[in-house]
Amino acid sequence: MVVKGFSKGFFIAILFIVTLAFFDVLRPYYSSVLWAVILAVIFNPLKNRLKQYVGDRNGLVSFLTVMIICLIVFTPLAIITSSLAIEFNAVYTKLQGNDSQLPVMLTDTIHHLPRWARHFLSEHNLDSTIEIQKKLSDVALQGSQYLAGSVFVIGKSTFGFVVGFGIMLYILFFLLKDGAYLVNLTLEALPLSRHVKHHLFMKFAAVSRATVKGTVVVAIVQGALGGLAFYIAGLDGSLLWGALMAFLSIIPAVGSAIIWVPAAIYFFASGMLWQGIFIVVFFVVVIGIVDNVLRPLLVGKDTKMPDYLILITTLGGMEVYGINGFVIGPLIAALFIACWNILSGRDHQNNTDEIDEDFIEEGKNHPEA
Repeated sequence: MVVKGFSKGFFIAILFIVTLAFFDVLRPYYSSVLWAVILAVIFNPLKNRLKQYVGDRNGLVSFLTVMIICLIVFTPLAIITSSLAIEFNAVYTKLQGNDSQLPVMLTDTIHHLPRWARHFLSEHNLDSTIEIQKKLSDVALQGSQYLAGSVFVIGKSTFGFVVGFGIMLYILFFLLKDGAYLVNLTLEALPLSRHVKHHLFMKFAAVSRATVKGTVVVAIVQGALGGLAFYIAGLDGSLLWGALMAFLSIIPAVGSAIIWVPAAIYFFASGMLWQGIFIVVFFVVVIGIVDNVLRPLLVGKDTKMPDYLILITTLGGMEVYGINGFVIGPLIAALFIACWNILSGRDHQNNTDEIDEDFIEEGKNHPEA
């Protein structure tokens, strides 16, 4: 006897299992797929602009767009990475040659600690410049030995990165070329009303674009200004510290403070008052303006989320998904809010966003449509 609805339920179970298996197959390269999708969303307007000059040759336009992305995004990133390697090597050489500010900084700081803390450090032979230098040299030596013994692991990771990067560019090309068609297929497959599908897709695109563009701009500005401030204050490795600040600026509100607060403490503990005052004033005022004015304009305005929610979802996303979480976290939050607004009736057919009709027509006119 056939139970009514059994066939439909069985098919849904198969669909669910196959979908899970499909995403499990993609899991090793989910970062490549994610960034290919995000870059396709961000640079699709550039592709449309190129069409005005090249004509309706979709493959050529998509290829030129990928080349421009490599030129304006990945080439500067490679140059900066190379410069950081040189800067790190210079700091390492100074450390090995006892020509670094770090041991002196630590010693000066120790002298201003409470008596119980100085006593604790003295018991562990960490209360003098010579001992600190010896400990740092031992750590550097151990690090070098570890790296030497991990050449195979590093090589394997580098190979995996290169493969993932190549896959990302490959997927990016086809997303630019066939993106409108794929979006149309997805929209037709979703069992939702037209305004709900369009609103969720537009929310995904807007949040992805705003989060990446806003975070990158804020990181570049904070890193450049931070490195300049450290250079003026005379701190070794200003480029390296600026790059670290740019990376940590992914964390809203508190990221840059992880770098400049210890630097300010060092200057005050070392008796370099004007440097300490300069660092505090510069980062509280200038970097504070960048983080509290520029970030909401670039991120909060388009995502339509409050700053505290962006902060919490960014930290939570990075905790769960790693570095990709600074995009995934706010994206999940934005879709969560959008879904509940639709369910509650706050967002309805008359006030939700619609996908551009030219984009829809491009997908319908695709050769495979």
